Amino acid sequence: MWFLFKIWFFNFTWVDALDILLVAYLVYQFYKLLKGSIAVRILWGIVMLGIVYLIVNLLQLKLLGNILGQFFGVGVIAMIILFQQEIRKFLLLVGRSQVFGDDNFWDALPWRKNAKKSKVDINAVVEAARALSSSNTGALIVFARSTDMRFYAESGDMLDALLSKRLLLSIFNKYSPLHDGAVIVGQSGRIIAARCILPVSENPNIPATMGLRHRSAIGITEVTDAIVLVVSEETGQVSLARNGEVYQGLSYQELRTKLTKYLAEKTSAPPIREVNVEVATR
Repeated sequence: MWFLFKIWFFNFTWVDALDILLVAYLVYQFYKLLKGSIAVRILWGIVMLGIVYLIVNLLQLKLLGNILGQFFGVGVIAMIILFQQEIRKFLLLVGRSQVFGDDNFWDALPWRKNAKKSKVDINAVVEAARALSSSNTGALIVFARSTDMRFYAESGDMLDALLSKRLLLSIFNKYSPLHDGAVIVGQSGRIIAARCILPVSENPNIPATMGLRHRSAIGITEVTDAIVLVVSEETGQVSLARNGEVYQGLSYQELRTKLTKYLAEKTSAPPIREVNVEVATR
């Protein structure tokens, strides 16, 4: 009953169709990660070498064939080395899929019944953002959700301090040794670390008006389900980044509303999309 049709001596079944669709989907997702980056040129170079290798074998050029054969003999290792960043992004994308990235799935497990919800002091964050914005002091605050942020936290200075307006203002003061980088806030409402390094988004559709701080905010939300608050040093503008999308020019009431909503809702991880910049009017 699985039989669809026959091609010469090969019986094409529903399982074969599913196999082809899955491979096509994985190849397409991998291409999306490579699109717009220098890795595309490397991939095309490998494809061209493969075509040359086939031609060399047809012409029976033994010396050149042996050289290219040695290269393709370690092809898997070479691919991992050349595309290690893209492969890492691809695996992160798979890990953020709707099925396993959704809290509804994990909360159904017995040991997740008593999982802690976010206890972030929204008022302290909004008041700190107001003060930082009024003085045009740049800030980058990451609110962790279900994704473990330990890797990024360890790139900075560990604090484990209670979140407060004064502490945030002290950290992002331009004379503070901790101001350069991001602050990571855990679900417990405590600041895990400061001066953290975040991955910068390589999305070519990000507007040129956005600097490194905004690109870092987008980058971390592309690979995790974190929510990121950005205060622009140039304009004092307050923005929120989430799932690769940026909401710019937020009023403080809008900031409070969105933070409360995003930190309280169930986590879900949609596929990485092209960056969407939404400008809010005050």
